[in-house]
Amino acid sequence: MKKKNVGTLLLFLILGWLAGAWIAKLLQPVKALSFLTTSTVLKWSPRADLDIITYDITIHLKLCMLSLVGIITAVWLYRRL
Repeated sequence: MKKKNVGTLLLFLILGWLAGAWIAKLLQPVKALSFLTTSTVLKWSPRADLDIITYDITIHLKLCMLSLVGIITAVWLYRRL
């Protein structure tokens, strides 16, 4: 069995997510597929003021059903390696 690394898995996940998001964007004009293309935004905003350093990070993740299909397909392809 070949050893697979985490970097390859992350690459597959990101590419699957992007592919799903791009397909969803292409299919947005089709009203019958709106349940696949409607996005939900997950937002995370950690911040801290530690007197010597201050940080404020905002991360927005847009997920839709086609993005999830892309991620699942990416995991399936990764496991087939």
